[in-house]
Amino acid sequence: MRQNQAESRRQSVAKRSMTREAKQLAGLIAGLRESLEGIHKERASAKLSSAQMGMLDERRNNLLLTIAALDDRLSAVQGLIDLGRPHVIRIH
Repeated sequence: MRQNQAESRRQSVAKRSMTREAKQLAGLIAGLRESLEGIHKERASAKLSSAQMGMLDERRNNLLLTIAALDDRLSAVQGLIDLGRPHVIRIH
């Protein structure tokens, strides 16, 4: 019986932790998307040299890759929560 209670407690803690992580990831993704919009506006509004355009394009590509990776992580976290299989990642 105590083992079941301990396991339930661990599951509850893990679910809270993963829910918090999902909220943080969603916020981070939203912030990065705003930065991406800023890059699009900057690229469209001003006369830029080709070097400046290249730098903005590189920043945009890096942001897109980061957003995609964070979206994947968010999807995985939400999937584990939905399946009822949350876990706490232990860092040693």
